[in-house]
Amino acid sequence: MNHKALFASNALSEHLLRGAVGAGALVWAIRIGADLPLASLALGLVTLIALRGCPVCWTVGLVETASRSVAGWRRARG
Repeated sequence: MNHKALFASNALSEHLLRGAVGAGALVWAIRIGADLPLASLALGLVTLIALRGCPVCWTVGLVETASRSVAGWRRARG
């Protein structure tokens, strides 16, 4: 069955990079929230875009991407 998973990325490295960007933006948003609330809000938006939703959405996508990668490796090995 060939279906597009809702939260999966094309490659595991791409998904991990999106997670790193999202986590970094979230930490930065929290750190500057009291002094620069509008910038913090913008970073929150960057977080949501990078993670394609909440951290749970990103985690679901990680599982989907990893399972697709493993299935692809198994097909390639025969």
